[in-house]
Amino acid sequence: MEKSILASQPLSSAPARKSRLPGRFGRLPELAGPGFLPLGLFARLPLAMLTVGTLTLVTAVSHSYAIGGMAAGAVGIGSALGAPILGSLADRAGQRRVLLVAAVVNTLAVLGLLAAAYMTPGYGSVGDAVGVLIAAFLAGASCPQVGPMARVRWMALTTRNLSPTAASGSRSVASNRADLDTALSYEGTADEVTFVLGPALVGVLASLVAPWLPLALAAAMTITLVPAFAVHPSQDAVVPAPRKPAAGVVVSGEQATQAAPSRRSRWAGAVVAVPVVAMVCMGTFFGATQNALSAFSAQFATAEIAGLMYAVMGLSSAVAALSVAFWPQRFSLASRWVVAAFAMAVLSLLLLLPTGIWPMVFVLLILGIPVGPVMVTVFSIGGVVAPAGRMATVMTALASGIVAGTALGSYLAGQLAETQGPGAAFVVSMAAAAGLLLLGVLTSLVMRRRSQA
Repeated sequence: MEKSILASQPLSSAPARKSRLPGRFGRLPELAGPGFLPLGLFARLPLAMLTVGTLTLVTAVSHSYAIGGMAAGAVGIGSALGAPILGSLADRAGQRRVLLVAAVVNTLAVLGLLAAAYMTPGYGSVGDAVGVLIAAFLAGASCPQVGPMARVRWMALTTRNLSPTAASGSRSVASNRADLDTALSYEGTADEVTFVLGPALVGVLASLVAPWLPLALAAAMTITLVPAFAVHPSQDAVVPAPRKPAAGVVVSGEQATQAAPSRRSRWAGAVVAVPVVAMVCMGTFFGATQNALSAFSAQFATAEIAGLMYAVMGLSSAVAALSVAFWPQRFSLASRWVVAAFAMAVLSLLLLLPTGIWPMVFVLLILGIPVGPVMVTVFSIGGVVAPAGRMATVMTALASGIVAGTALGSYLAGQLAETQGPGAAFVVSMAAAAGLLLLGVLTSLVMRRRSQA
């Protein structure tokens, strides 16, 4: 039987346990199996700790904010370049093998970063820190992409019954679409939680114990949790694609259709680029907002309070991402993108209004509401337009877009904040939100044309 990206057999013949989670989210443990939700949540935490942990460590040992920032930037560049490579390898060789190797390599790279940071004799110039920068790059490039891999598993788990060879055809297209919406809304919330919890954990451990402890903990979590995630039975749902995939069933997320690869190949490159660029815009929004908040909060308190303010936006974004599971099925993915991005673009204008800490906290709480749904929707669109057998590649490219955009936004906003103040830096956030809206409109037009082709 020909291989497909979707497995057609259930993970286990044993009857599924009834979940204790409420509502639609109760379906997730039944689909993925026991232990998958907490494992997938905490296995991605080291990635959220790596950039800030590197910044904290290198700044502490070098006594240089510039060198610390360069080391953190090296992590980001490494992650942005390495993630799609890991995704492409997972598409061909399977997630288990790639994640197991990445867990070992990344653990060694992080330990090498710790050793390089403390063994460097002096930090008189950037040249003295070359070893640290190389180690930081390798740590970022080898970091296991648990979040994107988890999304690929959800897409396989929620769509396998739509195949003609599926063992069970009892669930309809709409039911599977609802399961996928629920799973991706959970994943969006998990990302938000970890990228708020990770930096906070770094700050607590570094300040109360030692600056090396956060990275040491990240390495310990990587070598234990990532292998457990790699061998979890849910990985059996995703079958490595053949090098030359034959024509077969293509599950679009909106409907299951028969299509030849030649027809998809006409659209693949250009269409996949749109959600990737959108994630660059999303990352730019994040990075610019973080940097602008640092400059804003320094006017009233200290720059360090910006992290707590930013966490407020992450909180409302995470809650809103969960709500996507309950949005009506007739509300198409492209329409969701346009509506949520429009709200995000309009609400971002409010960033220019506050003249104090608490008014800004209120604005951030409101602004976070459309952010989570936009992220969930863009990942869903990525699953729709991904070429057959390239799901992990696309998911990791989307995650890399956020990393690259965050670095871009931080740089642009930092330059403007330095020369013109926080108001000018917030303009970068507003421009990024406007870019998301334009890309959403473009996606709506492209997907409408695809449905008519």
